[in-house]
Amino acid sequence: MHYYKNLQDWMNDSILSNLANCLPKLINEKFNTTRWGDLPLWLECLDKLPNIVGDPVNLSSGVCIGKANQLAIPHDEFKKTLMTLHPWRKGPFSLFGINIDSEWRSDLKWNRIASHMHSLEKRLVLDVGCGNGYHCWRMLGAGAERVIGIDPSAKFVCQFLALKHFTKDSLPIDVLPIGIQDLPTNLRAFDSVFSMGVLYHRKSPLDHLNQLFGLLRPGGQVILETLIIEGKFGYSLVPEGRYAKMRNVWFIPSAKTLISWLRRVGFEEVRMVNVSITSTGEQRKTPWMTFESLEDFILKDGSGRTLEGYPPPTRGVFIAEVPTQRSK
Repeated sequence: MHYYKNLQDWMNDSILSNLANCLPKLINEKFNTTRWGDLPLWLECLDKLPNIVGDPVNLSSGVCIGKANQLAIPHDEFKKTLMTLHPWRKGPFSLFGINIDSEWRSDLKWNRIASHMHSLEKRLVLDVGCGNGYHCWRMLGAGAERVIGIDPSAKFVCQFLALKHFTKDSLPIDVLPIGIQDLPTNLRAFDSVFSMGVLYHRKSPLDHLNQLFGLLRPGGQVILETLIIEGKFGYSLVPEGRYAKMRNVWFIPSAKTLISWLRRVGFEEVRMVNVSITSTGEQRKTPWMTFESLEDFILKDGSGRTLEGYPPPTRGVFIAEVPTQRSK
């Protein structure tokens, strides 16, 4: 819990004070060796990190912490420590001149959404299913007053903590080892809420959208990125078995269907601002993620279709607002 002392202190006197009351219990439940057998190994990795402060911290065009000449230990030794937390799925990060070349070029996704959303200046931001927090850092770099990410994977949380270690907890950014279902309902606290790459993993997508709606203050904005499928209003693909080798894909709606879902739960000014087919330039194996990746999930015939024969993985970005006068 010591990783979150500054956050807890801030929460106690904030609009999230009711979350502060249950936060220690939540973290103890989610961040323990009963749930994650390798957690001691990951925490040992954090303990081995050198006690230096990275300077500068540049978050404007990427996530860059420190300079190469600040690292007092051999770079190979440092990289070996960081590889304890393999696989690095989101990034890239530059840490003391070492390029953590993650599976996903998450900077490309950021570039697709950054010009369409409200300015994040002075906003309280939540990133749902944030992984290791790459986009959280970019949100902070875009001027957010405070960024809170949530992700139930303890390894990804440890990756974030490894990066934050070199800022000595001086920045208003945190990633909590919890899921959206662990948050109090109807917080109505955040100015901006991001849900990227989460909706298709939800058995009940409307429930997820309703949860997002309840987290936002009146006038708040949701930024949603998810798999979509071509089709008319009302159409949604429900894969039989796996989708691109993923077991937990439940609903892939058409753009028109998803827009109607967002309106149904109460959002206004709903629009799709970007659509893109995922390429092997954006998701691929690297030395920092050596398992299977997109090239192993799609057919080799050049069609881009998934191994199961579904259309190429296509992602849409949707933005919507909560009414300034809420009725729910």
